[in-house]
Amino acid sequence: MARRLTARVTAELDRRLTPVDTVLQRRYPGDGPGRQPVHTVYVPADRFTTDLCRQWGEQAVDALDRFPPLPFPTGLRDRVLAKLSTEPIEDLRLDFEDGYGVRDDAEEDETARAAATALRDGPRPVFVGLRCKSLDRADRDRAVRTLDVFFDALGPPPPGFVITLPKVRAVEQVAAMALLCEELESAYALPGASLRFELQIETTEAVLGADGTATVPRMITAAGGRCVGLHYGTYDYSAACGIAAAHQSLDHPVADHAKAVMQVAAAGTGVRLSDGSTNVLPVGDPDAVHAAWRLHTRLVRRSLERGFYQGWDLHPAHLPTRYAATYAFFRESLDATVARLSAYLTRRSEGVLEEPATARALAGHLRRGLDCGAFDPDEVSVDRATLEVL
Repeated sequence: MARRLTARVTAELDRRLTPVDTVLQRRYPGDGPGRQPVHTVYVPADRFTTDLCRQWGEQAVDALDRFPPLPFPTGLRDRVLAKLSTEPIEDLRLDFEDGYGVRDDAEEDETARAAATALRDGPRPVFVGLRCKSLDRADRDRAVRTLDVFFDALGPPPPGFVITLPKVRAVEQVAAMALLCEELESAYALPGASLRFELQIETTEAVLGADGTATVPRMITAAGGRCVGLHYGTYDYSAACGIAAAHQSLDHPVADHAKAVMQVAAAGTGVRLSDGSTNVLPVGDPDAVHAAWRLHTRLVRRSLERGFYQGWDLHPAHLPTRYAATYAFFRESLDATVARLSAYLTRRSEGVLEEPATARALAGHLRRGLDCGAFDPDEVSVDRATLEVL
């Protein structure tokens, strides 16, 4: 077949587009490898002990025993109880910010040393990190000092260790956090670019800048590849928007707007998203506990449906509904997801014409379900290697 466009045209296109090809590949590498935890548990740093995870698991089971019936389908009972006995907390943050409060320097120094020592010497969850104070002027020195004291006592951090930076208000603060990580690596002989951090999106300035532009994508850029997560801060953000305390929640419209901006900014970058928390705790009389469980179940489910596969938990009795809601979400579509993906892989027509992007979503659903324990490998006929390739 005759062609009128020569190789010169392709070469010219390559010349023009190769620079942007490189930028796009670096900026949007896709979802990174490895498992994403389904939640992050925040505990005040001075309350952390080597036994904390086991205690939370036991308290969660005790709540189920004390307040029957189960707040989830009985078919999930064994799976949830097994999780609470083997891995009750997936991701833990030692909190030196709001959950810890303002202490004198000597006390916070001692807390940082003790927490680092316990983390170094004792059992810990698969994912762990520290939330320091913000880099605003009033907190900056204390944030740096806490990290310095903590790493002095800890030594090399465990794999996947992450620092959570709260109340981010400016792109320059993110660039400064990247520099602080670089200085910590140098001071403590850590591998270059090994320290990573999450940004808490809990100020209006972090969502919309004074110049009218979306701030979040600029923050991801300013992190220089060190930002691994964006965590929504429910109550700080709602309060900043003027929402009355009684109406501050994960499902308020201002929360949905902020999280939609986060979601678009992080899409394809490998930066993972986490929803925030509910401050309604499953405590008190049976009616109050079950009402809190129903609320938590609904909010976890809502987050999952909207593509937020991680959230915060603040109390041991939140763990049963976190896992039950997550397991139910993945299990209820297991058979249909496997059937659709198998049909796509074998080029069969099952009444739905799957796009490659949908196949990636189907594979991602199965991978997440396997990672969190919603189902077992023998329940998924598509092998893990194929899921990873997709």
